[in-house]
Amino acid sequence: MMTSFPSDFLWGSATAAYQIEGAATEGGRTPSIWDTYSHTPGRTLNGDTGDVAADHYHRWPTDLEIMKELGLQAYRFSISWSRVQPGGRGPLNPEGVAFYRGLVEALVAAGIRPVVTLYHWDLPQELEDEGGWANRETAYAFAEYARLMARELGDAITVWTTLNEPWCSAYLGYASGVHAPGRTEPAAALAAVHHLNLAHGLAAIAIREELGEGTQLSITLNLHVIRPDDPSSAADQDAVRRIDGLANRVFLGPLLGHGYPQDVIDDAAHVSDFAFVQDGDTELIAQRLDVLGVNYYSTTRVRAFDGEGEPDQADGHGNSAATPWVGTEGQVEFVQQPGPYTAMGWNIDPSGMHDLLMRLHREHPGVPMMITENGAAFHDVVSEDGAVHDRDRTQYLHDHIDAVGRAREDGADVRGYFVWSLLDNFEWGYGYDRRFGVVRVDYDTQERTIKDSGRWYARLIASGQLPDVGAVTPVPAVP
Repeated sequence: MMTSFPSDFLWGSATAAYQIEGAATEGGRTPSIWDTYSHTPGRTLNGDTGDVAADHYHRWPTDLEIMKELGLQAYRFSISWSRVQPGGRGPLNPEGVAFYRGLVEALVAAGIRPVVTLYHWDLPQELEDEGGWANRETAYAFAEYARLMARELGDAITVWTTLNEPWCSAYLGYASGVHAPGRTEPAAALAAVHHLNLAHGLAAIAIREELGEGTQLSITLNLHVIRPDDPSSAADQDAVRRIDGLANRVFLGPLLGHGYPQDVIDDAAHVSDFAFVQDGDTELIAQRLDVLGVNYYSTTRVRAFDGEGEPDQADGHGNSAATPWVGTEGQVEFVQQPGPYTAMGWNIDPSGMHDLLMRLHREHPGVPMMITENGAAFHDVVSEDGAVHDRDRTQYLHDHIDAVGRAREDGADVRGYFVWSLLDNFEWGYGYDRRFGVVRVDYDTQERTIKDSGRWYARLIASGQLPDVGAVTPVPAVP
C-alpha cells in the first residue's frame, strides 16, 4: 500500500545562514564564532570557510525560483544574528534586516510559508569573547535579539524556531571542540546546555509579548536514537540511560515542564554542581511549544566500557581527543554500527525515525511534531547529460519519509517534513566535501542544478503520495 499524507501536511526544505549565505563581510555583518573557527588553521577540512558558501545572499531570487519549481510549501531558514545585530547587542542593522524582510515578503508572495530559526550555531564573536553560551548573559542577549526580530518580521512568519540543535551548540562547541567556538571544557558545556534552554524560554516569552499568545513557537532538537550493543546486558542498558540523559532528556525535561533529570545531575556531579540553574529558571524554560522540531539522520549504539584498551568512539560526531559526552569518560563506548553509510559515515536506519517519533508520542503526548531536518550526504557525480542521478539519496528520503508515514498511522502527531537540505552548502567542519542538497551547487560558478532527489521530492509534494524511487522526471506543468 502506497504511503500517503493529508493535504494539510507541510512539505518544505531547510537551510542555515552560515552554510549558504556567504557575503561574510557585506551589509554590515560582523564575525560570528563560525567565521573565527573556520578561519583558524586546522579546524575545517581543506581550510574551507563560509565566506562565500552558496552565495545565497546575492542569489536568493534564483533560489526562490527553485523552491517554486519544487513546489515547496514552506522554507525553513535561519537568521544570522551578527548580520542583523552586529556584536549581538544594541540597535539592529537596517541593511541586514532588509535582507531578511525582502526574503520573507517574497516567500509569502510565492505562497511559501517562512519558518524562521533564530539561532543556527553562529553566535556573534563578541558574545563568545564574554564567555559565550557558558555565560548566562548570552541568554538575555538572545531574548532581546528575538524580541527585535519579532518586531521587525511580525506575523509574516509561520513558525518561530528559537534554537537549532542546542545539543551541538553545547557539547560539540564547548566539550569536544569540533564545532565553534572549539572549546574543550566539560563544565562549560553543561552550563551552555542550561543557558541555551534558558535562552529558548526567554525568547519565547519575548516573541509572544511582541506578537501575541497565538504566535507559533518551536525549538528544533537533534534527538538521539540510542540502542544497547547487547540488549540483555544491564550494564549496556545503563549506558543507554546515561547517553539518553545527556542527549535527549536534559533538553526535553526542562522544555516540557519536567525540569532536569536527577540521574543526569548525579552522573555529572564530578563535573558540575549545576549551580548555574537559578530559582525560577525551570519555569522560564517551560514555555508552551506549539510544535517540536525533530532532526533525525542515524542511530547510535553504546555499551558499557570494560576498561580494556581504548574505548570505541564511533558516535558520528567528529574526531577529537575530548568527548562531547560529558561525565561518561571511562564508562561508555560507542560501537561502530553495520552499514550502509552516508558520506558522513552515518549508518542508514529508517527504523530509527519511526522509533523516535513513537517514543516522543508515548512519553510526551499532546506535543505536535515536525521533521525539521532529515537527509543524507553522498558523493554525487554529475553525469555527461549534466544531471545528478543521486538514487542513493532518493532511496534514503523515500525510506525515511515512509517511516514518518508509518509513525503517523501509529498515532504520532507529525505535521510536516523538511528535507535537509535545499542546497549543497558549507558543511561545518567538513567544508565543501559533503553534499546534502537536493539541489547541486557548483562552487566555482554557483550554478544550481536540481538533482533527481529534488525532482522526486517535487513529485511527492505535488501528490501527497510516496512515489517510487525511480519517479524523478520533472512534474508535468499544471494547465
